[in-house]
Amino acid sequence: MAKKGERRYGAWIIVGVILIGLAGFGTGGLSGNVRSIGTVGEKEISVASYQRAMNEQLRALSAQAGQAISFQQAQAFGLDQAALGQLVLTRVLDNEATQLGISAGDERVLQRLQTIPSFQGAGGFNRETYRLSLQQSGQTAAEFETEIREDIARTLLQGAVVEGVPPVDAYADALVQYIGERRSITWTSIDAAALTAPVPGATEADQQAYYDANPDVFTLPETRDITYVWLTPSMIQDQMQVADGAIEALYQARIAEFVQPERRLVERLVYLDQARADDAISRLEAGEATFEDLVDERGLSLADIDLGDVSRDDLRSAGDAVFAAGPGEVVGPFNSPLGPALFRMNAVLAAQETTLEEATPDLRDELAAEAARDFINDSANGIIDLVAGGAALEDLADRTDMELGTINWTADVAEGIAAYDAFRREAAQISEGEFAELHDLADGGIFALRLDGITPPTLQPLDEVRDAVRTAWQVQARQDAVIAKAEEIATDIQPLTDFTTLDLESQTDADLTRRSFVEGTPPDFNDQLFAMEVSEVRVIDAVDRAIIIRLDDIAPPDPEDEGIVAQREVLAANAAQGIAQDIFEAYATALQEQTELNIDQATVNAVNAQFR
Repeated sequence: MAKKGERRYGAWIIVGVILIGLAGFGTGGLSGNVRSIGTVGEKEISVASYQRAMNEQLRALSAQAGQAISFQQAQAFGLDQAALGQLVLTRVLDNEATQLGISAGDERVLQRLQTIPSFQGAGGFNRETYRLSLQQSGQTAAEFETEIREDIARTLLQGAVVEGVPPVDAYADALVQYIGERRSITWTSIDAAALTAPVPGATEADQQAYYDANPDVFTLPETRDITYVWLTPSMIQDQMQVADGAIEALYQARIAEFVQPERRLVERLVYLDQARADDAISRLEAGEATFEDLVDERGLSLADIDLGDVSRDDLRSAGDAVFAAGPGEVVGPFNSPLGPALFRMNAVLAAQETTLEEATPDLRDELAAEAARDFINDSANGIIDLVAGGAALEDLADRTDMELGTINWTADVAEGIAAYDAFRREAAQISEGEFAELHDLADGGIFALRLDGITPPTLQPLDEVRDAVRTAWQVQARQDAVIAKAEEIATDIQPLTDFTTLDLESQTDADLTRRSFVEGTPPDFNDQLFAMEVSEVRVIDAVDRAIIIRLDDIAPPDPEDEGIVAQREVLAANAAQGIAQDIFEAYATALQEQTELNIDQATVNAVNAQFR
């Protein structure tokens, strides 16, 4: 916030609507007669396709950022070049498919159209819905169907290129062997109770040696002495006046939150046409199939058809029947936005009502907090002016509602104002003598800070930390003694030794894989285990104890393990897909280098201007 419109409003949002389809073209410097931004071979790149590609890139980036992204910001990320590059590659493939005589017939195009959800009506594909959808997008049926035809041809071309990808069974087998290989072990824990003699105390020489060997442990981090002023909504919230009328208005505006009618937990199974829906309910009523069977037949899961909790109105024509049904009862078919459907009612959620009186305390706090944020926001410019006029932080505390404070800040401090990411970020980077700036806090608060001094990382004198050194040495010495004792015991363990003959309480674990977790073992346990040979005995440092482990057996992956079988299939499929993708990308790149490309940059610039 330090500078007006810069620090305080750095994450600004462009207000506006991104045009979809061809809406708005033919104005602002682009002639309505211009329909192409260039050619790839014998194929044109239409203005409309470039605009749609840019819209898609903008929407994707905005969704990723969680806020609207301007075209200028998109250009900074290179999104315009990415969109154009993708279009060029697509048209390269289209051109090659045409040259090779690859095409899709009308029947294939119709089949594709009939699978597009936005073109469906109550009885399946609806031509009027299709026409209206295209009209809204600015496309003709001929243009859209040409795009579908070319898309199918590209798919056929890709399939032909990667048809000969060799099997990758050996690769998948190797990975499965690595992932699924099993270990059987016997192991025990040794702690300080196994020591036959106490660990002696640390001499002064021991303490000095440990102190010298571990300076990082006894070094204080860099400390920044910071003076700050801050103001948060919670500091002044109680001072805000909230009118009863405002509370009631907010209650009424959110009445659906406070007064919820009776609801139902419902699943909806949609069918392509009425005949199939009728057949399904008939089979269900005759006991020939369960609802779960019907779901499986559609290739769906219960999660796919779950509507959650819904009101009677949400269910439209099915509302009365569903609300009259008992738990687990299936009703229908009824028309739904996606076609005829069966509905299963799973549970009743009783109506809930929170009265105005009951909601008032929370609503008052909410409005007061909002008023406090508004007050702070309205005060910000005045505070910025004071800072610009040379006011010190102490002056701000005297002349405004901001509160003064000091903190000896390190990266480990996260209390009070240091709990805010914005403060920690600024505290870490501010320099001595730097001009104070106003910054925002996540809750609507503001702050400014001044660096008064820096204490660099400092090794504490031995005399000041002697007790800590003595304790740390003792812990280390005891663990060293435990490890030594474990090593001594391990020398008596042979491949067939029963641990009980050595008075050891042992544990046996079989069929351990690299993904297994053995409770009571350190993080590197699996790494060490899978580095061992059969009959090998190893001692592992477990911080406060030692683990003695013997590897008893190594077994290959279980061929009957469904998880292993499925994993092998996934690995093989992913590897084949990756190889196919690499081959096709290499093919497409070579094809692009051989195809004549002409881009009218002036037209591209004119199209880009429509987005600004």
